[in-house]
Amino acid sequence: MTMPLLKVAPVRKSVRVNAPPARAFEVFTARFDTWWPKSHHIGKSAMKEAVIEPRTGGRWYEKGEDGAECDWGEVLAWEPPSRVVLSWRLNGKFEVDDTLVSEVEIRFIPDGPGATRVELEHRIEAADADMIRAGVDSPGGWSGILESYRQTAEA
Repeated sequence: MTMPLLKVAPVRKSVRVNAPPARAFEVFTARFDTWWPKSHHIGKSAMKEAVIEPRTGGRWYEKGEDGAECDWGEVLAWEPPSRVVLSWRLNGKFEVDDTLVSEVEIRFIPDGPGATRVELEHRIEAADADMIRAGVDSPGGWSGILESYRQTAEA
């Protein structure tokens, strides 16, 4: 029996980055592997690389040290340097679940000379939506991840 999908309030986070929008976008996407925490992986082995393919329809995934690849979702919108939208196919146990209707939208908004406000909205609709929301809204979720991103973008 399939569990009904529950929709919860989106998780919204933002961070101000001392970098222009084009650089902020490039670091978030093309340099994704330089700031994504290696501890945040779903593969059986340690994560070797995290990848966002630079196009609508591209994959968002990890490569393990054992050579295995684990998809997290796909690129739903690719609009450099202002916006990228990714599907999120990980359930509350961080296992791939293709029944999820979950999206992560990241907007890169000019915020003064040489700065960008990066706004992230994670919309979740899933049988275990409350569990997913609790994980991504925790200190080890988007808040901590965006801080790692900010530090890399400003380096």
